[in-house]
Amino acid sequence: LSAPGGVSLVIPQHNINATVAQNILLSVEYSCRGVATVEWKHVSSWGTTKIVEWKSGNYVNISTVYKDRVTTFENGSIQLLNVGMRDAGYYFITVTEEYGTNTYGTIIVNVYEIIYEDLHFVAVLFAFLAAVAAILICFMWLCNKSLHLFQKKTTHKLTASTTEEIELETIEC
Repeated sequence: LSAPGGVSLVIPQHNINATVAQNILLSVEYSCRGVATVEWKHVSSWGTTKIVEWKSGNYVNISTVYKDRVTTFENGSIQLLNVGMRDAGYYFITVTEEYGTNTYGTIIVNVYEIIYEDLHFVAVLFAFLAAVAAILICFMWLCNKSLHLFQKKTTHKLTASTTEEIELETIEC
């Protein structure tokens, strides 16, 4: 994009797809005759936020919301660190040269959640429940075996004591 005053702006990638916690580069390249002021804004359903403004070779004014998450580059690009769902939306860049001419550009950022982490959680939960079920089945089997052995011993003792009583009765008679 080129304005009549001599400000030009090139945006190589107008759409960026990212996942949560990823770092993204909003890449642009501008040129102008004089000293330029670069300003980035983010517009989404949560509102409009000024991200950063700087004058080439001079000051950089970063919004407190983005203080630890944005890096600026001399060519006008910015890097956003650790993007979240709220970072999805439109990013507007305005380049204004000292003579008053300016140009604009837009980059659309889509941020997606990582679904495989949810599937990983489900898989781990399923494995845990299967292990608990296996342990419970083994415990029930051991209890059943113990009960069976106890019943055998009790039956054997009863048989022995009954035989003893019969022998005692026959002796008394």
